[in-house]
Amino acid sequence: MAAKRSIMDHVLVPKARILSDDEVSALLEKYHVQKENLPKILEGDPVVKELGAKKGDVIEFERNSPIAGKTLYYRVVV
Repeated sequence: MAAKRSIMDHVLVPKARILSDDEVSALLEKYHVQKENLPKILEGDPVVKELGAKKGDVIEFERNSPIAGKTLYYRVVV
């Protein structure tokens, strides 16, 4: 029987993690925004489910670009 594979291991799925409360506060202060102003991601998204995130959590994604290199972006779970 084959071991269950995670969608997070797929090459097209960006690295992701849930930010701590302190990290969220620092992020919001750095960009002078409120959590409601961050881009949204649905609670039913496969990555959200895999991470075990819940509504209100902020997830940091890491994109790799041949031009820009590593970039970070953020989504709040709704």
